[in-house]
Amino acid sequence: MRIATRSSPLATWQARAVGTALAAAGWSGAPIELVPVSTSGDQDLSTPISQMSGRGVFVTEVQAAVLDGRADLAVHSAKDMRSEPTSGLILAGCLARGDASDALVGLALDEIPHGGVVATGSQRRQCQLAARRPDLRFVGLRGNMARRIAAADNPDIDAAVVAAVALERLGESHRIAQRFSPDELVPQVGQGAIAIEHRTDDADIAVAVGAIADAVTTRCVRAERAFLRTLGGGCDLPTGAHATVDADGRVQMTALLATPDGSSVERASGSGADGDALGIALARELITRTGGTYD
Repeated sequence: MRIATRSSPLATWQARAVGTALAAAGWSGAPIELVPVSTSGDQDLSTPISQMSGRGVFVTEVQAAVLDGRADLAVHSAKDMRSEPTSGLILAGCLARGDASDALVGLALDEIPHGGVVATGSQRRQCQLAARRPDLRFVGLRGNMARRIAAADNPDIDAAVVAAVALERLGESHRIAQRFSPDELVPQVGQGAIAIEHRTDDADIAVAVGAIADAVTTRCVRAERAFLRTLGGGCDLPTGAHATVDADGRVQMTALLATPDGSSVERASGSGADGDALGIALARELITRTGGTYD
């Protein structure tokens, strides 16, 4: 069982988590091994993600390793995946979701002085923080988690924004100065979830992945991805969505569509039995409210 993954410490942790889950579920085939892959997003650390051509800069090369037979599975941070499916591959499911929230390393938001500096490479995070604190200044931030944590230790930077789950998985949760709930800062689609892809014609792998996929997380991530897909793969505006399933089995979702400077931050919430339909409806509502049109 060969698992393709980015080679960063966090990606490796996630791929190993999938391997451990497969072993615990009784996988009795070939030994489990990792196939590290370098992606275009890893190689280019200077260009902001929002300016890199297309989406999926952290997944394309990992997917290619499965498509060309070097690996049997691809493991991704679900937030890095394109909203449209990749020909020849199927998003088989996700492990149980970790914390989907964003966090500050360095100072908490109320501790940052007027005109303080926050490091983030995410327009989604920047626009929501700018709406809460218009006085803040922002600088770009790219690289693995060690580089992001180190940014907060720079005397010229007051705080860096990162995914809370990444700090937890790497044993760095003690660095969290403030954790934002998904209602305070709407997360990126798929944030906190580990996604697994395999070839569409690989029945044995499908059975193995089906044994470890978490039904609730998979359902929520699919709903969030339906929201993103409806906005359109070419949508460059900051956006996010977070779904949960309530005690009655209904999907609850909050979604975001904003301008990069935070001057317009539109949110929509709803619930429904069909998560995909809910994601589509919320996307259409936000498109309409921001003056756009949809097909």
